[in-house]
Amino acid sequence: MSQKIHTQVTPEELAHTFDEAPQETDLSVYSFEDWLTLALFWVMTACVFLQFFTRYVLNDSYAWTEEIAVNCLIGVVFMGSVMCVRMSRHIQVDVLYHYLSPRLTRAMSLTVDVLRIGFFGYMSWLMWRYLEIVADEEMVTVALPRGIVFYTVFAAFVLMFLRSIQVFVANLRRGYSVLERPEEFQSAGD
Repeated sequence: MSQKIHTQVTPEELAHTFDEAPQETDLSVYSFEDWLTLALFWVMTACVFLQFFTRYVLNDSYAWTEEIAVNCLIGVVFMGSVMCVRMSRHIQVDVLYHYLSPRLTRAMSLTVDVLRIGFFGYMSWLMWRYLEIVADEEMVTVALPRGIVFYTVFAAFVLMFLRSIQVFVANLRRGYSVLERPEEFQSAGD
């Protein structure tokens, strides 16, 4: 188990850290859904700023900005969930794994993986069924199909399904999951 050690740093030492070359940024940990989520986030941010500006500065708000911002938020939440599945970062309770035998915790971890795959597969199917009903509806304030939002949610569930299969296979190859050994999944920045 690794413990962080904090050493005292003098102001002179701290000032010299700015002389050092910055560390290389590793973008390989990000996948295409992360970049899509980031783009949706900035579109949402621009809409919220435009709404604030037109409402409080111009005193004549654009009605469509709220609907677009809400729809972007839906996209950010569901596409961001794909990243959480891929990186095993969803909220989880692992207290039992510390007190039970390794064989039992391994079986429990595999059960969680299989249930997660089943859940996301089922949700993908349900979302597809829902799309058959409401895909042709239009947004209230903008002449765009509401299906854009629903197809984004559907794509997110399909990606979560595929990423959960990917995590399951990685857990099988590794021999343990984040539930069994959370310390192995801590990055240097945590």
